[in-house]
Amino acid sequence: MDVFGSGAEQVVFCSDPASGLRAVIAVHSTALGPALGGTRFHPYASEDEAVADALRLARAMTYKNSLAGLDLGGGKAVVIGDPRTDKTEALLRAYGRFVEALGGRYLTACDVGTYNADLDVVARETRFAHGRSEVHGGCGDSSVLTAFGVFQGMRAAAQHRWGTPTLAGRTVAVAGVGKVGSWLVDRLVSDGADVVVTDVDTAAVERVLARHPGVDAVDDTAALVRTPADVYAPCALGGALDDDTVAVLQAEVVCGGANNQLAHDGIPDQLTRRGILYAPDYLVNAGGVIQVEDERHGFSFPRAEAGAARIFDTALRVFETAAAEDVSPAVAADRLAEQRIASVGRLATIRLPRGG
Repeated sequence: MDVFGSGAEQVVFCSDPASGLRAVIAVHSTALGPALGGTRFHPYASEDEAVADALRLARAMTYKNSLAGLDLGGGKAVVIGDPRTDKTEALLRAYGRFVEALGGRYLTACDVGTYNADLDVVARETRFAHGRSEVHGGCGDSSVLTAFGVFQGMRAAAQHRWGTPTLAGRTVAVAGVGKVGSWLVDRLVSDGADVVVTDVDTAAVERVLARHPGVDAVDDTAALVRTPADVYAPCALGGALDDDTVAVLQAEVVCGGANNQLAHDGIPDQLTRRGILYAPDYLVNAGGVIQVEDERHGFSFPRAEAGAARIFDTALRVFETAAAEDVSPAVAADRLAEQRIASVGRLATIRLPRGG
């Protein structure tokens, strides 16, 4: 991995043998402010894989925070290990000391494999841990507004594609009904959508079906993408949109909460050629960072929710810009984010691929 050619401002390798901590913190850009991004806890197969993921995710956070209108740059941390067996108080506190050592250049929060309670522990060692539990003065579960933002992006896609900002009477296929996906299903059912779901965790599917008996489920993602639907919502891990998936996808719109959905940079054009409207992931799933950012100012859920509701207008602007300039929404979103970053004159000019 060419770290110096990645476009990142700073990459920090964190090691604490006593606790077993092995982590990478990537600061992609501080052009708009301190770099905000979550901490992912995952059993990476190699150090190179962990570094590559941190760099890709950090770059995505730069664009996400810019397009969301936040005065924040982009960063990300990854902890190498299995969160079910390797996560301990000692490890989290050791990680917090590394975050503190960066002096506020990097602000951490939750991501895959980390939760509010984990950030409470990290915060014992650093002033720069956000997304903490409400009892500790934090904003609580950021997946609530992440799902709300995805829903707003989906409404905007419906407005652009079908002329009305509702999913009522539409079929939405949701891949992954964990933290974000389950909240999204709640919104969709309330809006009158017909919902089909799948998840590798059968217990997660069962919880959704128990709450919403009218929701249908299929065995796996391969079956879901072949299910006739108006909207496909990838809400699990990245790389959900690859060549094989796009070739068989039955939906007219893709709009979901997962990060790094594109397997490679050619995917947006493939979607466009098939007539599928793509809502860029970092645009529509920004509700969580809006919620976390609000914590820095004394958390107000109504204020954060109002911020996440603006994703509707931003998404419409992206779709309209894409149509006017005859480019994919992915390109249009990147350009709008870059325009804001460039306004302060410090845009990183070397980029990583979107996929991964």
